[in-house]
Amino acid sequence: MDQHLLSIVLFAPLAGFAVLLLIPGSQKNLIKVWANLVGFASFLVSLPLVTRFDNDTPGFQSIMHPQFHFEESANWIPSLGAHYHIGIDGISLLLIMLTTLMGFLAILSSWNAIDERVKEYYAMFLLLQTGMIGVFVSLDFFLFYVFWELVLVPMYFIIGVWGGPRKLYAAIKFFLYTLAGSVLMLLGILTLYFQYHQQFGTYTFEIADLMKLDMPLGMQQWVFWAFFLGFAIKVPMFPFHTWLPDAHVEAPTAGSVILASVLLKMGTYGFIRFSLPLLPKASVDQTIVQILAVLSIVGIIYGALVCLMQQDWKKLVAYSSVSHLGFCTLGIFALNPNGIAGSVIQQVNHGISTGMLFLIIGVIYERRHTREISEYGGLAHVMPKYAVIFAIAMLSSAGLPLLNGFVGEFTILQGAFEANRVWAAFSVMGVILGAAYLLWLYQRTMLGQVTNGRNLHLPDMSLREIVIFLPLIAWAIWIGVYPKPYFDVLEMPVQRIVERVRPGYYQGESGQKAKGKRQKAKVLEANAASVGPGAGQ
Repeated sequence: MDQHLLSIVLFAPLAGFAVLLLIPGSQKNLIKVWANLVGFASFLVSLPLVTRFDNDTPGFQSIMHPQFHFEESANWIPSLGAHYHIGIDGISLLLIMLTTLMGFLAILSSWNAIDERVKEYYAMFLLLQTGMIGVFVSLDFFLFYVFWELVLVPMYFIIGVWGGPRKLYAAIKFFLYTLAGSVLMLLGILTLYFQYHQQFGTYTFEIADLMKLDMPLGMQQWVFWAFFLGFAIKVPMFPFHTWLPDAHVEAPTAGSVILASVLLKMGTYGFIRFSLPLLPKASVDQTIVQILAVLSIVGIIYGALVCLMQQDWKKLVAYSSVSHLGFCTLGIFALNPNGIAGSVIQQVNHGISTGMLFLIIGVIYERRHTREISEYGGLAHVMPKYAVIFAIAMLSSAGLPLLNGFVGEFTILQGAFEANRVWAAFSVMGVILGAAYLLWLYQRTMLGQVTNGRNLHLPDMSLREIVIFLPLIAWAIWIGVYPKPYFDVLEMPVQRIVERVRPGYYQGESGQKAKGKRQKAKVLEANAASVGPGAGQ
């Protein structure tokens, strides 16, 4: 079972997709039941990845041969040097669990929202699920690129067919932006591919083999920027973010949830998995690091300021992603353990909290069919359960201590402070502004008196709607109260990445600790001498 567990997790949604195609389109309830069963089964089969994940992997000494779990490899296209090679480490594990859970909850949230072309809608979601998991498990660049591009198609249709009034504009903009970045990323991949042949005489897309390349700084920089455009557009980093608000606003609720929770993480994952380990010289180049840090900080502050100006509930949450993911990219390019580990945890946190916020908007939109903040006010009197769940989601996103957002933001700020105190000082403004726009949104929609008569008789949340939020609330509290298991899972892969880009980092750290201990011992000896026999006489 363990031998092919990862393939089962990867292709379970695709198998459900194949069966779904055989169900007549007129059987809408049967289609919904089947799609939800497949989504739930996909989550269940991913749970053994957690229970059987052995974190006792070699440390940074094995950097040239990093060990992955549940690894599978088979020849796929030998003439191109492409393999079906999959495996996960702690970073992939967390993102896969986020994908399988959010995918199931997104499908469940669509029960009442989608009534047209139901079969096609759920088929697109199951196909999308396979593509997203494939991105996080691929250890072969050709396989990774296939899954990366596969994700584009179902998301394009989800926005373009089941979206809002400007759905075609938003879908085309999303597709063209992401495709442009993907093509440039492909040029970077091909550069590595041909460089490997030039140096070793064979063609391969294997990431472990490509890490053996010895390329001059100038070439690494060109490849880095090619990767950067592909990953930055997907994140999306400032100033490549303009496709995101349109896509979020026009997408159906489940589309917005999966876009924010998982799709955006493909960009940050790309930086961590490929840009840093494959291009270590370029990744520590001061000019590149400074540019990416500045873009991240601008994104943090700009995204938060734009949120304060929004009148559309969904657009406000969409711009909050620009701000929150700025923290994730800043943590990555702090290039230290706290920054990178904090970034991965914050990616999971963002998936949980922003996924909840989009689900919250979907619940009220199904009742009122408007997202204008001015249309609401005093909803806590009418929908108390809704107000409580919204409060938890809002505080989770704002980074309240004992909830998940605090852990990620604190760790990233710690890493940023170690790298450059100025970065940390500016980034803190994003935390303050984040609390401002989220609290103000809650005040305008939930508190005070009911300002619109059409809101007086809105039904509170149903049992199905509450059930959707319970696992996310539980996960947010778990990470906030006891994050140790997450840091433990990330320790080894983060060590390998840091040692790859900054060789000797841990030896230097050990040396500093040893020096500190020697100095402390001398002080203690001096103190002991000063209070020795006769000192008190």
